[in-house]
Amino acid sequence: MDILIFTTSVEKPEEVNAVKPLFKSVPAISQWNFDLEDCDNILRIVADNISPRFIESLLHTAGFNCRELEY
Repeated sequence: MDILIFTTSVEKPEEVNAVKPLFKSVPAISQWNFDLEDCDNILRIVADNISPRFIESLLHTAGFNCRELEY
């Protein structure tokens, strides 16, 4: 399992609900959550063999900015 961390432009609970179906449609994602109280609106994903670029692309198709954070 890999943990991927991203900064995003998702700011509201309604926006989290809008991207929920995207994450549910990817079987390799076992867990995900947003920290909307963080200034970077952090997205954490636990998944097997998923490229950070795939997640960035997934959110971009939904109209949100997303960039992997190094940790």
